[in-house]
Amino acid sequence: QVQLAESGGGLVQPGGSLRLSCVVSGINFRVAAMGWYRQSPGKERELVARTFGVANYADSVKGRFTISRDNAKNTVYLNMNSLKPEDTAVYYCHSRSGTNVYWGQGTQVTVSS
Repeated sequence: QVQLAESGGGLVQPGGSLRLSCVVSGINFRVAAMGWYRQSPGKERELVARTFGVANYADSVKGRFTISRDNAKNTVYLNMNSLKPEDTAVYYCHSRSGTNVYWGQGTQVTVSS
């Protein structure tokens, strides 16, 4: 059974930081492309960052967010700095290996004063 378990979301003030984690089980993590997506109410789910050898970021988060992975722990992280109210969304962990795609259940990030 494949599981992607996110954690680390919460309420933070503008300018603050959060670190999201996603622990993966049931797949060969080392050969999986991992990413983070987010979805705000009324908007489509969008790519935030992904990594498989190299990291790619949405323009809106470049310079503020950093994706990383620890293959020994089957975990992918998203470090988020200088958070803005427009970063408020449910953040989803995503895994892709060949044609197999998996999603986590999501974790809420709210940026508000």
